Amino acid sequence: MLIQNVTVIGAGTMGNGIAHVFAQAGFKVTLVDVQQTQLDKALQTISKNLDRQVTKGIITEEQKTQTYNRLCTSTSIENGVSIADIVVEAATENIDLKLKIFAEIDAAAPAAAILASNTSSISITKIAAATKRPDKVIGMHFMNPVPVMKLVEIINGYATDANITNTIVELSKQLGKVPCVVNDYPGFIANKILMPMINEAIYSLYEGIAGVESIDTIMKLGMAHPMGPLQLADFIGLDVCLSILNVLYTGYGNTKYAPCPLLVNMVTAGKLGVKSGEGFYVYAAGSKDLVVSNRFKA
Repeated sequence: MLIQNVTVIGAGTMGNGIAHVFAQAGFKVTLVDVQQTQLDKALQTISKNLDRQVTKGIITEEQKTQTYNRLCTSTSIENGVSIADIVVEAATENIDLKLKIFAEIDAAAPAAAILASNTSSISITKIAAATKRPDKVIGMHFMNPVPVMKLVEIINGYATDANITNTIVELSKQLGKVPCVVNDYPGFIANKILMPMINEAIYSLYEGIAGVESIDTIMKLGMAHPMGPLQLADFIGLDVCLSILNVLYTGYGNTKYAPCPLLVNMVTAGKLGVKSGEGFYVYAAGSKDLVVSNRFKA
């Protein structure tokens, strides 16, 4: 299947990153969001990230201009998907919202269009059931930050056609990514393994076994992780971590996935990590220093 026109639904952090890599790889991209202000912000972010790539010598000034010119925006799903060969949904990790979006996409997109979700944990089979083309629905889970991270976790739903999977594998390679195909079970592979580790790190803090800096330093220096699990949780978003753990806990019915009470309290209190300015660390605008939240200082 020839893919030329790509639509990305959702102009947040993941959506603008996905739009960026598709446009940079030569595809015409329509970025859709209900809020024009979010679309404007996304284009500014993409422009800044392209400037950074030019500065680092990754792309030329001409390539930056060509990439940016392949982008357009829309506040209408119906208009935004009308000529799409593939639609990649990157909305908030909320099952009801995703089902609603996929029903709308299915009704408006061309019959041959592939419908992909960037979900990090929600069942592709369940999402596909909201459409009349379950054989053309697949998971395409990018990693954050999308322009930098190489992995794309490709998730087959129960009804996903093998030809669609092969198309998405080749498409991911065109983006300069490394595709890994997995099956549709809660958390897939990336988060089925990652989230229990993050949860255990939070439990270790909650139980007083070690402090924030010690936990992160041990995992960075002892296990060669580029970022400690608590800092990573802040980066992902503590609300997102909690949502994924709840999907795992509900899906498998195993207490090893039960979210730590400390994580639940922090999300309830609005301490979500980088996005809120405070989680396990405090994030001051313009500062790259990693400062432990006063809540967790000895």
